[in-house]
Amino acid sequence: MKDPEVKLLIVLVLLAGIVAALWFYRDLLPGDEPASTQAEPADAGEPERRGPIHPLAPIDPVDPLDGKLVPLPALDDSDSYFLLALVDTFGADLRPVLVNDALIDKFVATVDNLPRKHVPEKIRPVNKLPGAFTTGATEDKEQFLVSTSNYSRYDLLVGLISNADPAAIVASYRRFYPLMQESYERLGYPDAYFNDRVVEVIDHLLLTPAPAEPILLVQPHVLYEFADPELEALSAGQKLLLRMGSEHAAKIKSVLRNLRPLIAQP
Repeated sequence: MKDPEVKLLIVLVLLAGIVAALWFYRDLLPGDEPASTQAEPADAGEPERRGPIHPLAPIDPVDPLDGKLVPLPALDDSDSYFLLALVDTFGADLRPVLVNDALIDKFVATVDNLPRKHVPEKIRPVNKLPGAFTTGATEDKEQFLVSTSNYSRYDLLVGLISNADPAAIVASYRRFYPLMQESYERLGYPDAYFNDRVVEVIDHLLLTPAPAEPILLVQPHVLYEFADPELEALSAGQKLLLRMGSEHAAKIKSVLRNLRPLIAQP
């Protein structure tokens, strides 16, 4: 056999050995996933929007001539109508507690932000509570106590919420849900559903711990913080429940537990 033929034979044997080795050790090699044996679906363009996890059927508009319900206004024109429904549901004392503009937008944005670290004041639908946040002294000059006098600042709001009929709350919620969904999409969630987020936020708030009172604070800068790092790491919504006191927090949790099965799929 001539030298070129010998070299060619050697090359072919080596190539065959490499191919065999690659086949034998194919599962150990990095790279692409094995090709699927199933045919890939045809390109359908934009992905199909998923349905809600907790579908909530809105209340059908009723002919305004029957004197019961009228069609919903546009979202940006809904403040007075929504405010009237809230007063009917929770009582006239709620009126001075609420802001005057963009009520639904601020309600939706606040709910969405409760599980986060901070809820900006400009998006809150509720005015500042009366009185100032006060603390009590401890023997340690670097720590403070949450004063129990702060809890009374939440008396009115918690009383209005806890005394309202859950069925009436859900009826108003369902009535205005189309506008809330529109606001949620406008907030930046065009493919999500606000009621799913509401259920998620309820579940999150119900996980708020109930630490022994009084709760210790520190003041590393201008604002107070919880001395316990685990409490300080809680979300804005959970910290709000702690700041209003254990009795108020228990009432709010009770309302949330009663509302959840009325808007969530089992």
